[in-house]
Amino acid sequence: MNSQIPALAAPLISTKHAKIEDARRSVKFHPSVWGDYFLAYNSHVTSVLLKQDVSKHEEKEQQRLKEEVKNLLEAVPDDSLHKLDIIDAIQRLGVGHYFETEIEKSLRYIYDTYHESCGKQESKLHITALRFRLLRQQGYCVSCDVFNKFKDHQGKFDEYLTSNLQGLLSLYEAAQFRVDGEDTLEEALKFTITQLDSVVLHVSNSVSTQVREGLEFPIHKTMTRLGARKFFSIYQEDESHNETLLDFAKLDFNLLQKMYQKELYDITRWWKALEFENKLPFARDRLVECYFWALGVFFEPQYSHGRKMLAKVIAMISVVDDIYDIYGTLDELTLLMDAIERWDLSLVDQLPPYMKYYYKALLDVYVEIEEELGKTGKSYLVHFMMEEKKRLVRTYLQEAKWVYSGYIPTLEEYMKVGKPSSTYILFSSVSLTAIGELVSKEAFEWVASDPLILQGSEIIGRLMNDLVGFGFEQKISAVGCYMNQNNGASKEEAFAKIQKQVTNAWKVINEECLRPTAVPMAFLKRVIVNLARLSHTVYKDGDEYTHSSDKIKDTIALVLIQPVAIP
Repeated sequence: MNSQIPALAAPLISTKHAKIEDARRSVKFHPSVWGDYFLAYNSHVTSVLLKQDVSKHEEKEQQRLKEEVKNLLEAVPDDSLHKLDIIDAIQRLGVGHYFETEIEKSLRYIYDTYHESCGKQESKLHITALRFRLLRQQGYCVSCDVFNKFKDHQGKFDEYLTSNLQGLLSLYEAAQFRVDGEDTLEEALKFTITQLDSVVLHVSNSVSTQVREGLEFPIHKTMTRLGARKFFSIYQEDESHNETLLDFAKLDFNLLQKMYQKELYDITRWWKALEFENKLPFARDRLVECYFWALGVFFEPQYSHGRKMLAKVIAMISVVDDIYDIYGTLDELTLLMDAIERWDLSLVDQLPPYMKYYYKALLDVYVEIEEELGKTGKSYLVHFMMEEKKRLVRTYLQEAKWVYSGYIPTLEEYMKVGKPSSTYILFSSVSLTAIGELVSKEAFEWVASDPLILQGSEIIGRLMNDLVGFGFEQKISAVGCYMNQNNGASKEEAFAKIQKQVTNAWKVINEECLRPTAVPMAFLKRVIVNLARLSHTVYKDGDEYTHSSDKIKDTIALVLIQPVAIP
């Protein structure tokens, strides 16, 4: 979430002979595009309307439809090809969390009979690819050799597949789950992208729209709630769609959307009470975007409190990011680092006025987390989150020192700091508190050890941010570090190198999600993989967090404001 730093004419270091204000850097960020919008969701009139909307009838209808979908899922035989389609539809429509036990039972059977089943439908690319993807998504280590039967005698994917659009799309989505060394899936990805690009260029209909969407946002790399919202229209146009499942998914989406709106009301009140907009006007005002980030980590209804807490933590990170990247002098930044290291409210008096507001608010957020953990006798775990906050701010201070001194580190040196400064270790630590069954000292220690899968997510977040933010002179980024380290390297060469690292990081994540896993799959999928997906969503076409008046505004509205039409 690092902001963009403008060019510096020379290193700026505060001294007793220099005016502090002259030593400050400055960037003008646009104000929040949302303002007080979500405060309206708890006015008296709106509350009455919401109570009417979320009526007993709707709740009963939701439960009725849920039972019907469950019965449907259980009625379809596990060895039926239709079982694959129904599981895929349930998951893509965003209601898979209601049927995790049933889905796991079915996929376990499908895994146990994998090679036998693959041999029965040798000519069906769609079924082979869908089965492979569903099992890889669930953490089952199945071989990609099943795709060799779709190659010609030269070892290339057969040309007859080019007319099989459904099969190409399914193979493309399956290839997103490749791990290092899976050459067949590498070839599959290149083959399908070439063919699907041609479809987009020469066909103009709903199918080409689906293809274009898939090329930009593969299922595996798409924020879960956003993917569900976009899939409604695709599934509805499918002649074989199940009306009961579609009705249930739409109703569930709209009911959860109302829950999100109420959560946004709550945290907007908290944010407005801090008055950062006036007290820290240099910082980005992006509360709704912070909440959207938290929603991308876990959207399920049982994680309501965790979502709000994570959104607050992210908002506080965003502000301190701007303090270190934009506004603070090196002397001030060192003072704040010292105060955060010691974590003592009595130290507030040593800070400049604007930092006092931030420091007190920061400690208050962690007191709130501690009190919530105390309800289950685990208040001591807040220590792990505090330590990750300290680690994060240490990296911010190091980056600031580099900028002030004019030093450009090597790419390797930069990434040692850049990975933890991606914020994802802290995000993961805070997210643990929301997943009650996983809250333990061992789980926090695992996160703090920065395991490979978390490093993969950090690399994706850091490098995608750097790619879209490059172009500002003396901004410390992976692109600039690579170009400086490799004399004569062009921007294009640097981008290719960085993008390859992002691709490799996804492979690491994919491999670390294969069973057996070090921690429960629920945490890996709901938190760490989702953080990587958020990077793809927010940084795919630019820094949409900083420049939130562009495409991301419509994306947020689609998920948080616009209900799905129900006939």
